[in-house]
Amino acid sequence: MQLTGIGLYTFPEAARLTGIASAQLRRWLIGYRPSSSSRKPPIWETDLAAENLEGLSFFDLLEVRLVRHFRNLGISLQTIRLASKHAKELFHSSHPFICQQFLTDGKSIFAEAFEASDENNLIDLRHKQFVINQVVRPSLYSGLEYDGDQPQRWFPMEKIKSVVLDPKIAFGKPIVMGTGLRTQALFDAWLAENEDYRRVSLLYEVPVSAVRSAVRFEQKLPA
Repeated sequence: MQLTGIGLYTFPEAARLTGIASAQLRRWLIGYRPSSSSRKPPIWETDLAAENLEGLSFFDLLEVRLVRHFRNLGISLQTIRLASKHAKELFHSSHPFICQQFLTDGKSIFAEAFEASDENNLIDLRHKQFVINQVVRPSLYSGLEYDGDQPQRWFPMEKIKSVVLDPKIAFGKPIVMGTGLRTQALFDAWLAENEDYRRVSLLYEVPVSAVRSAVRFEQKLPA
């Protein structure tokens, strides 16, 4: 596999960017073995798994955000796996939850997954209908920039396009728009320079606003 242009994130990096615990990400994307039970498979194989690398691609990173949303609705991993499998076949995509088509077909996909899973017999009908109606949240896609059916860039700061994750630049790490510089680098320099925005802007030859954007973004991330 060509590793350039797909984004590369370690589990700790992905945890910071998504707010999902690293251990949880590993359970979802590597699988786990409950006590006295058979191993539970991952929800999907990451784009890096074929290279025997641990971590996430840009598409993996975006899709786990949706998985967290589904889990917060109380949907089991079994049902999510079934929905993912069905959606992959329907959309011909390895990452179906972030396809634009999922915005229109997501509810029906999860309705079918509920019917096919053991969960269907355990969940109240009224609650199930509520959950299905909440599966697709357009706000979850609001920071994504699409080219065709798949997202190409992610602007993680709500209504602000000063910071972007683009898998074709800096291995998908957050950068300040128009500079190509990683937010982490500018933030670290700001700390090293006693939080002097102007000094960092001179050192890196970027506007003060770029430094401010990097600092604001990094400070919002979990420690």
